[in-house]
Amino acid sequence: MKIIKLTAENVKRLRAVEITPDGTVQVITGRNAQGKTSVLDAIWLALGGGAASRETVRPIRDGEDHASVTLDLGDLTVTRTWTGDKTSLSVKAADGAKYSSPQGVLDSLVGRLSFDPLEFTRLSGRDQVSALLDIVSLDVDLDDLARQRQTAYDQRTEIGRQGKAIGDIPTPTPAPDAEASAGDLIAKIREAGALIERQQNEQRRVQEARVQVADLTAALQAWKDTLAKREAAVAAHVAAPDVAAMEAELDSLEETNRAVRANADIAQRVARREALRAEYDALTARIDGLDKTKADALAQAQFPVDGLGFDEHGVTYQGVPFSQASSAEQIRVSLAMAMSLNPRLRVIRILDGSLLDADNLALISEMAAAQDYQVWIERVADGSGVGVVIEDGAVSA
Repeated sequence: MKIIKLTAENVKRLRAVEITPDGTVQVITGRNAQGKTSVLDAIWLALGGGAASRETVRPIRDGEDHASVTLDLGDLTVTRTWTGDKTSLSVKAADGAKYSSPQGVLDSLVGRLSFDPLEFTRLSGRDQVSALLDIVSLDVDLDDLARQRQTAYDQRTEIGRQGKAIGDIPTPTPAPDAEASAGDLIAKIREAGALIERQQNEQRRVQEARVQVADLTAALQAWKDTLAKREAAVAAHVAAPDVAAMEAELDSLEETNRAVRANADIAQRVARREALRAEYDALTARIDGLDKTKADALAQAQFPVDGLGFDEHGVTYQGVPFSQASSAEQIRVSLAMAMSLNPRLRVIRILDGSLLDADNLALISEMAAAQDYQVWIERVADGSGVGVVIEDGAVSA
């Protein structure tokens, strides 16, 4: 289904136009600000319903209070009118019968007539992705996936920074598992000193007794008893601890304790690093999972043209960035997208067609003829006399 005749009155810059397109490519030309774009917008306003009205806040020509567009599509005639801020729509069949739900009829008929293939080629990579996603149905929210991925990526970056901050971890020095108490060792040394002093005193008393035995023969028997008792006490002595060894141990105690503290710090850093590694790996797995979810969703998506897709940089075609394709190939793919989006009403609009050179115009004409589509192109007048010329809101030639 194509446009057989377009009639518009007071739509945007138009006063009154009637156009019967011929061929597959209908060029609308003229000087700037004469109403060329308004012709193509009138087509979209007639068919697009809410989407079109949101894009055009003031459809009525300045100074007028009403406007209308009528499209003869052969099997259907579509008429949309505006009076003040009110609008009405009528859709009639070829036999004159009216449809009770006219916009519903158009919605089932019109695909994405607002998609301009030439405009698509001029968008940035990010905007091309947005435009493509707007016409592709996905099972996942890519923005939410991107937010989740960025959060996990930032967390993983911070975890990696903390792991690096731990630095190189030295090999532990041989040492006990816990620090020893210097106070305990000092107390033992004091106890050993007191014991030695007592034992030395008793040994001294033994010597005194022996002297007494020699000097006091008369009191020999008494002193023998005393000697026997004192010798018995000496015989009961236990071996005294090695004070010199304990003093040496005291001297090395702080060094040992430093090694214990260093080993404890090493163990803590190793544990922290292992915990950070586990968290880092978990976030890496999370990011991989999000990437796989996105990849799976894109793998199942039905893009309008085979080979079309996108990555984090923008739209791709056959795995190559769309921006790197030739001008002709970009137009060919974009036009194929527009055709796939409008399978029933086989009409495509191209605004600002002055950017098209002769070769690209020929390419569009060739594709339109091959696929049986009607293309409406707006171009600034170039003096060639080709197309419908719009001047001051009306057809002049």
